[in-house]
Amino acid sequence: MDGGTAFRELRDRFLDPDPARAPTALTWPGALSFNWARDYFDRIPAADDRPALRVVDDNGLDRSLGFRALARRSNQVANFLSARGVGRGDRVLIMLGNVVALWETMLATMKLGAVMIPASTLLQRDDLDERLARGRVKAVVADRVLSKRFHGLAGASTWISVGGAPAGWLAFEDSAALADEFAEGAPTTGDDPLLLYFTSGTTARPKLVLHTHASYPVGHLTTLRWLGLRPGDVHLNLSSPGWAKHAWSCFFAAWNAEATVLAYQYERFSARALLDQLVRCRVTTFCAPPTVWRMLIQEDLANWPVGLREVTSAGEPLNPAVIDCVQQAWGLTIRDGFGQTETTAIVGNEPGARVKPGSMGRPLPGYSVVLLDVAGAPAEHGELCLDLGERPVGLMHAYLDDADKTAEVMRDGYYHTGDVAERDADGYLTYIGRMDDVFKASDYRISPFELESVLIEHEAVAEAAVVPSPDALRLAVPKAFVVLAAGCGADRAVARSILAHVRARVPPFKRIRRIEFAELPKTVSGKIRRVDLRRAEQARAQVPARAPREFWEEDFPDLDEQAARGAAAE
Repeated sequence: MDGGTAFRELRDRFLDPDPARAPTALTWPGALSFNWARDYFDRIPAADDRPALRVVDDNGLDRSLGFRALARRSNQVANFLSARGVGRGDRVLIMLGNVVALWETMLATMKLGAVMIPASTLLQRDDLDERLARGRVKAVVADRVLSKRFHGLAGASTWISVGGAPAGWLAFEDSAALADEFAEGAPTTGDDPLLLYFTSGTTARPKLVLHTHASYPVGHLTTLRWLGLRPGDVHLNLSSPGWAKHAWSCFFAAWNAEATVLAYQYERFSARALLDQLVRCRVTTFCAPPTVWRMLIQEDLANWPVGLREVTSAGEPLNPAVIDCVQQAWGLTIRDGFGQTETTAIVGNEPGARVKPGSMGRPLPGYSVVLLDVAGAPAEHGELCLDLGERPVGLMHAYLDDADKTAEVMRDGYYHTGDVAERDADGYLTYIGRMDDVFKASDYRISPFELESVLIEHEAVAEAAVVPSPDALRLAVPKAFVVLAAGCGADRAVARSILAHVRARVPPFKRIRRIEFAELPKTVSGKIRRVDLRRAEQARAQVPARAPREFWEEDFPDLDEQAARGAAAE
């Protein structure tokens, strides 16, 4: 049996809505010849040219491509890349927003057997420099507006710009002149590399997650199951390109189900505008992080006659009050789920299953979840781990070029997620938090060490510790506890200067939002006890008043202007 036929037969089992026939396992022969783009996507029946992708915005843009048209366009892009020397195993960094070229390039790269490195449009020069070097990038495909961030950076031999080509770059649009048939190169197997994701950890050096032609394309059948996708659905997922959740829901899971991917572009988020698009575009399945759900319920949802069938959330624990509000307005229950960049959806509340408030659900097919206590023994409260006795298809291959880190997370026959959960008598899992100090702010993971490294570059900062500070909208925001250098006053001017310093050096999602001048609790050996600061912040959330020497970014409306001046002066 060829890989495309094997995948479709397996996919059909995950699409079956009958709980009695629900799959309990997910296996895949990794050595089987398989290329998801060539063997599956290009063969999706498209006699009626059903829409595969629809891109809309609030200014009237509304562009759709059918499966057949997108297959042909990706063939042209594959031929364009091949003519520039990009082939099997080469690394392609893709830095695009929700534009059609993003999906065309991802499919084309896969067809070539090349390796994608998705990059967020929020990344700055230092982030890009590291990705070019550690990712050993051969080609870059980026939006023209973003191309200036690469100026002077070395590493790639081919630079391709979408939306017009500046000096030194090739125009992506020239790919339209090439043949729309692609001469297949060497076959790929499920074990061959497909995706590289940079993900923040507890140090300033991001981990480089390697996924294969099986782990994400096949592994995301679990995500399809959790989202409740069906052929013909219109699926909207509010995740930004460059992050794993975008590939989860806006690429593999949706197209595994032969659903339409709806990509919504917006410059500034508006709950009302989003609700209008849900109605206008007849969205049937919708996934958004809790931050978005909390914004949506500020509106009277009953005023929007949505045609939604399934609504989901992931990235952070979801407040029961939000679930209740949506249930009352639309008669729909938001279903939570859990996974990582290193995996597909591991745990989730499947369609039709009982949802327990606060729980992220039960293990999905193909994942044997074990909770381990501090001694490494199975428990009902502990680190969420995956049994490697039968290695999950959706688990990453490794952390590239870091055998020690890979061995650490794969030790003792388990993959260690670093996340803590507890299980009830019915097998439902509730998320507790991270074992280390990494935390979520909105839908983004924040590494305290990385931000602290930026903070101490400021002349007024002697020491710093970053922890999550509870926030009604974002769930948590980064807060810095700062010990000042000798001679510096703990005043408003210094606080503003430090906040502007950080703003000029990190992407918006990593910004320090609050700062407090205070002594840092330490162990006997001199290590900062962030756990004490985190607990203090959680306790303080019950008291509206700020600490005496605490400042918030809202106190400084001119911060953006000041940060720009500082960056220009360097």
